[in-house]
Amino acid sequence: MDKGKQYRAMRAVFPMYDTPFQFAAPKRLDLLSLAAFAGKRIGAGPKAGTGGIYFPQIFKALDIAAVLRNGAWDDLMQQMSSGELDGLALAAGVPVTELAALDAMEPLNYLQPAPDQVALVRSHILELTPSLIPAGTYPSLTEDYHTFGLYNFAVVDKDLPDDLVYKIVKAVFEHRQELESFHPAAKETLPANVDRDTFLPFHPGAVRYYREIGIDIPAALTSSDR
Repeated sequence: MDKGKQYRAMRAVFPMYDTPFQFAAPKRLDLLSLAAFAGKRIGAGPKAGTGGIYFPQIFKALDIAAVLRNGAWDDLMQQMSSGELDGLALAAGVPVTELAALDAMEPLNYLQPAPDQVALVRSHILELTPSLIPAGTYPSLTEDYHTFGLYNFAVVDKDLPDDLVYKIVKAVFEHRQELESFHPAAKETLPANVDRDTFLPFHPGAVRYYREIGIDIPAALTSSDR
């Protein structure tokens, strides 16, 4: 939904990549948990971006009164480096190039949500799913980072011809390595990841492709209202 407008004509076609929600702060501040963000100045990305939309809801659900600041990531990274910000809350596919560069200059702590916090946030925002950032993704990340996130899917209008959608999905998976050559996040563009969609119906053309390769789409996610 966008400002109350409901979109009912979208259909999922293929999984793209996960968008983990990540929380980081300079090691020098010794902030070790999300609760430590209370009262702190936290950069949350552009106001109209994913972080700008979701982080106010997330911190409200967790009852953490962080002081969120919005802006371009380049500016926010500079503000944290100069001490104008105490931490960052990011929603982006990994690795985030700017975050890795900042971590290389100034070691960071990655504040992992506790399991009960993950469950609480997911109970408030149903489209969120469990996410994992592997150890070594960033210079200071020495252990796997468990969090929540949004799994991105390519979508089309429900009235797009079935044969065209089938060919699009088939082409994507037959040329997936080319996608990965442009961005490492494309390594997650795999047919098996269709199960990360739990609510958006799939286009019939996509369903046809998945059934051909032995992946069944739950009946609740197959669209019949053409």
